[in-house]
Amino acid sequence: MRIRLDIAYDGTHFAGWARQTALRTVQGVLEEALHRVVRSAAAPRLVVAGRTDAGVHARGQVAHVDIDDGVLADLEAARPRAGAAPGQIAHRMRGILGSYADVTVSSAEPAPAGFDARFSAIWRRYEYRIADRLSGYDPLERHRTTTVRGALDVEAMDAAASTLIGLHDFAAYCRPREGATTIRTLQEFAWRRDADGALVARVRADAFCHGMVRALVGACAAVGEGRLDVADVARLRDEATRSSAFPVLAARGLTLTEVGYPADDLLAARAAQTRARRDADGSIPS
Repeated sequence: MRIRLDIAYDGTHFAGWARQTALRTVQGVLEEALHRVVRSAAAPRLVVAGRTDAGVHARGQVAHVDIDDGVLADLEAARPRAGAAPGQIAHRMRGILGSYADVTVSSAEPAPAGFDARFSAIWRRYEYRIADRLSGYDPLERHRTTTVRGALDVEAMDAAASTLIGLHDFAAYCRPREGATTIRTLQEFAWRRDADGALVARVRADAFCHGMVRALVGACAAVGEGRLDVADVARLRDEATRSSAFPVLAARGLTLTEVGYPADDLLAARAAQTRARRDADGSIPS
């Protein structure tokens, strides 16, 4: 059975999502907990919607795992009153991870036919938080907020963000990877001040190339500080070469908030389409 897992984590003390030797990662911690639950001979492997970098958080991460039907039947037989096996898996993983863990599995359920957490996704949405001189510093938000010293012009930042929406080559805002395309469709990019005064960006795209969100918000922050003009953001984009005109902001302010999928009857077709695109141009959606 393929099982969908919905996951949240504070990325502060993780070396990113992907399993790495001798480093603590989200994938490594979750797969270890899952292995203890299912007790299968082979360690289960999670497939994730977006592989976040070190320090990046998630509230709406999605993954899937394939587990043998016999293993699931044994789980249900051992605890017949505990409900269906997927729900048991989520409950028991939370118990292993602990009451105040920095990662949790909020739910686990049978995945629809054709579902692939990574390749069936049609968009990913992130938020980025910045505290400036106007909002002040809140120590309770320090793990998910980047701090700048000056006062930022949120209206100018929002205007700059709007110039980037659409289908473009975002090479100026991505870390280059040999053979991979940097063409993306940015579907949403807007700034606002939250109730606590922090500046919050909402960014959504069909996929993001490496470092793209942190570069996009870095360019807008440079506009908010007056170091770049609104028009510079689009001009740099159109140059289609990696730019050093603005800083890439820290990972701590970035949170993956949601992953979007098509209707169940379109999941398999979407996965096939995405795989074909990756094979053609070398890009790997994140």
